[in-house]
Amino acid sequence: MVQFHIQPDSEIPASKQLFDQMQFAIASRQFPPGHRLPSTRQLAMQTGLHRNTISKVYRQLEDTGLVESQAGSGIYVKAQGNEGGTGHSGPIHEQYPHAYKLVQHSLDELLNQGCTLNQARELFLAEVDWRLRCSARVLVTVPSRDIGAGELMVQELEKSLGIPVQLVPMEELSKILDQTHSGTVVTSRYFIGDAEAIAAPRAVRVIPVDIYDYAQELQLVQRLPKDSCMGLVSLSSGILGVAEILIHSLRGDDLLVMTAQVKDAYKLNAIVRSAQTIVSDRASFATVKAAVAAAREDIIRPPELLCSENYIGTKSINLLKRELGLG
Repeated sequence: MVQFHIQPDSEIPASKQLFDQMQFAIASRQFPPGHRLPSTRQLAMQTGLHRNTISKVYRQLEDTGLVESQAGSGIYVKAQGNEGGTGHSGPIHEQYPHAYKLVQHSLDELLNQGCTLNQARELFLAEVDWRLRCSARVLVTVPSRDIGAGELMVQELEKSLGIPVQLVPMEELSKILDQTHSGTVVTSRYFIGDAEAIAAPRAVRVIPVDIYDYAQELQLVQRLPKDSCMGLVSLSSGILGVAEILIHSLRGDDLLVMTAQVKDAYKLNAIVRSAQTIVSDRASFATVKAAVAAAREDIIRPPELLCSENYIGTKSINLLKRELGLG
């Protein structure tokens, strides 16, 4: 069971701490689609928060489109986009026996409704062709306040998919979609609710991707000696903000945490000279290494550097490739 840690003496409201931690657990698949969230009673016992506070957090998660309430059953993580497995070698109907039966069943249903075989084929091909046309234009969208997360996603998707990917601030997505007749919108599960609200009325599909769970980095945080200074560097201000809350929840005031977006040379140099350990995303790592090398004469002991894995999880990349017809 995922453990949530609330720091009662933090300047960050307890509800904000819990909301960010639960959002991270969902976005990183520690709480996968279909997972039943702990009851308010269970979370109250674990965190010490009042059940009304926890209910408020659950309502916020529901408002963002990440979870849904099922009467008499509980709160569940919503499934968004296509969830699937990996491919295998062999005939297509042997690779995906359940999918093959689903196709057979769907075809039977179409015939029962009066379609001919040729008409059924046209329906299937029209849907497949539409989805392939959508793959010709991939748009990554995030709110402007966290455009750095979008830049990370674009870099990783262009490298993995081998196609151009356009970054569109969420605030401009409506205008861009009005100018195009097809396309695929990709966003983090953090922002799925907002993206679908804009795209759905225009019949544009939205595919959510899962973020890396940062398990290795969180284990490092637990091991660091008390009163250590830890530096965090990223393209994304949003990632830095959530990371600060997670670390503070785990260690409280035991650690001094310094953060910098990679373009902020002043803060980056301060981290290089003060931190014993620096964690950065892949896009920032070369800049961090260069800053350490440039300051080497002023540093008694160079900081330990850790480069995080890709921001987007490997499984999400593979699912996206299949959805776009690229693999």
